[in-house]
Amino acid sequence: MLAAASAFAAEPALSAADTLNATQRAQPVTPRSGGPNVLRAQVLLDRAHFSPGEMDGSYGGNMRQAIRGFQKLRQLTVSGTIDAATWKELERDEAPVLAVYTVTARDVAGPYAPVPSDMAGKARLPALGYASLAEALGERFHCSPELLRRLNPGKKLNKAGEQLLVPNVAIIKPLPKATSVLVDATEGTLTLLDAGGMPFAQFPASTGSKHDPLPEGRWQVRGVATNPEYRYNPKLFWDAKAGDTKARIAAGPNNPVGLAWIDLSIEHYGIHGTPEPGKIGKTQSHGCVRLTNWDVMQVVRAVGRGATVLLQS
Repeated sequence: MLAAASAFAAEPALSAADTLNATQRAQPVTPRSGGPNVLRAQVLLDRAHFSPGEMDGSYGGNMRQAIRGFQKLRQLTVSGTIDAATWKELERDEAPVLAVYTVTARDVAGPYAPVPSDMAGKARLPALGYASLAEALGERFHCSPELLRRLNPGKKLNKAGEQLLVPNVAIIKPLPKATSVLVDATEGTLTLLDAGGMPFAQFPASTGSKHDPLPEGRWQVRGVATNPEYRYNPKLFWDAKAGDTKARIAAGPNNPVGLAWIDLSIEHYGIHGTPEPGKIGKTQSHGCVRLTNWDVMQVVRAVGRGATVLLQS
């Protein structure tokens, strides 16, 4: 159950003693910023479809790209800094930044289970679900479990009936259909464009490595699968462990491709989710385009078979 909350708390503990009305006290957000103003900006950017990735209340590379993308769309000075003009545009969204979520008995019941790090271990599981309720709630509210703990000092995330402050992202509106998708490896972003070539949504992405560079070119979406199984073939991975064999990995959010696979017209490549949202835009991939699970699900709803996908470095 969600209810609106208009204030949130400040670093380092994000404790209730330091709550503030962010709409009245919003300050510039720069690469040195942290705390409530950054969290407020992250939530507003996320709701504007310029995702900062996993929200954590800290300014990082994903947030910088989200700010720049939003500024380009709104024809503001592209600086990566949230100045007064950028705040004004973001705050056209007047909904509360945080909401109150009541933990349910169903939330607590799970099931939850540790996820092995090796493919053989994963293959033995009947499903690749969440390892903990904290992980599940983090994905639901687009943030790190640590941020939830900082927002809720002294509270138990796994207690039925507990009321938690959470980023108010349940009100995010569905995206319109995209005609094309642009993936930029240099910027580490995936952008959705309309029929006129105008961007309307942007997400942080991991886009390859020196061993598996992004396959530049113009491709098409061949199909979309949600909650997919994963077929592991060690011959396709330069860093496969000795003795690895082919394996079928069950579906689930901790599946190697997360909650969705968008198949591209180049063999073995796609756009997909991830079991490790905190690493998006910060670590490399095996050539595919990797998004957080919540971001890839937005993309899935916005693209269809035949959509153009431009991959560039």
